[in-house]
Amino acid sequence: MLSRRRTALLLAFSTLPLASAWAQKTYLHCGRLLDMRASKNPVQTEMTVIVEQGRVVAVQKGYTSGSGTDKVIDLKSKTVLPGLIDCHVHLEGETSKDGFLKELTENPADVAFGSLAHARKTLLAGFTTVRDLGGSGVNVALRNAVNRGQVVGPRIFTAGKAISGTGGHMDPTNGYRQDLMGMPGPTDGVANGPDQCRQAVREQYKRGSDLIKIASTGGVLSVAKDGSSAQMTEEEIKAVVETARDLGLQVACHAHGAEGMKRAIRSGVNSIEHGTLMDDETMKLMKKFGTWYVPTITAGKSVADSAKIPNYYPPLVTPKALAIGPKLQTTFGKAYKAGVKIAFGTDASVYRHGVNALEFQYMVEAGMPAYEALRSATVSAAELLGQTDNLGTLEAGKLADVVAVDGDPTQDIRAMQQVRFVMKQGVVYRQE
Repeated sequence: MLSRRRTALLLAFSTLPLASAWAQKTYLHCGRLLDMRASKNPVQTEMTVIVEQGRVVAVQKGYTSGSGTDKVIDLKSKTVLPGLIDCHVHLEGETSKDGFLKELTENPADVAFGSLAHARKTLLAGFTTVRDLGGSGVNVALRNAVNRGQVVGPRIFTAGKAISGTGGHMDPTNGYRQDLMGMPGPTDGVANGPDQCRQAVREQYKRGSDLIKIASTGGVLSVAKDGSSAQMTEEEIKAVVETARDLGLQVACHAHGAEGMKRAIRSGVNSIEHGTLMDDETMKLMKKFGTWYVPTITAGKSVADSAKIPNYYPPLVTPKALAIGPKLQTTFGKAYKAGVKIAFGTDASVYRHGVNALEFQYMVEAGMPAYEALRSATVSAAELLGQTDNLGTLEAGKLADVVAVDGDPTQDIRAMQQVRFVMKQGVVYRQE
């Protein structure tokens, strides 16, 4: 039998990346480099990105190199761009036909071990940073484990447990026997009235959440009849936003119906997630208040497809998935043309983790130019996160999050679905 020490060492080495940042400097020779701040002609050729101690220290024209102790990585046949950011994922789970049964059979430890594979797939797909918008609280522990270098995954900004009212999208007892599930309250993410909403926010702050997630309308996958009606009052949402701001936290708002969105926008939330049924008035409000839109088109297509499989979802869920899912892409196209600020997000877990880049294709199909779609997952997403000093572009001083693909994604966005190189904070996790 292996000793505890030897077993620990084997486990540690099994999660190490392909290369490390131990070299004095790393020189990335980039055949094509995308300047994500450029208003036109973003493709730069024959460039070198110099990385030291996890950050970019210089970006130079031509292929340069340092001393004999420095490392050179040949990406001359690739297009290189900043690490991608997905502003809406759920790393704790993944869609399956028995997904609702798992809520009754899986313990937190089961959820935690499953989340490790989801995190790894996400990083290897080129998404070096994510916003995890709600789970059981395991997502907080996963973030901490990634930060400590114990497991491989993207940089995580997590909302911990999301918040809604009784019977709302985040009520974990929807569809289950009351004597089995009890009556959840603010500590469980279920809050009614401004005072309970404040308590729920403070609870998530205490548990270590980086931001707050609420649901101002019903949802598709919750076992409840209505997926779009307003389910939080404006007073409740304002209580959430004011409390979160006092604590230095942003607020992301799940919403499908227009009335729930309008209440949230007027109350000052930072982003609307999904936004399926937004109308022209909603778009005008978003522009007026500077509210971000995170569309999650991939999730809409996924739930609509899954709903066509007999018994994949509970009977209350299936009609909502068929009705709401197919509308997301059209709504996105209208919002883009109206000038609403858009940040990339997919709702990964509603579809399988690791194929997040499908969202780029759907965005382009709906009318967004490929370069703008790429900006939504880099500079725009970094702005939404409040991380423009660290993420979103490859510039001196920024974190060395770098991905590379074959071909030119500004000409064929499908190239983003085949990431060949991934570096996160100066460490290489994928190189083909």
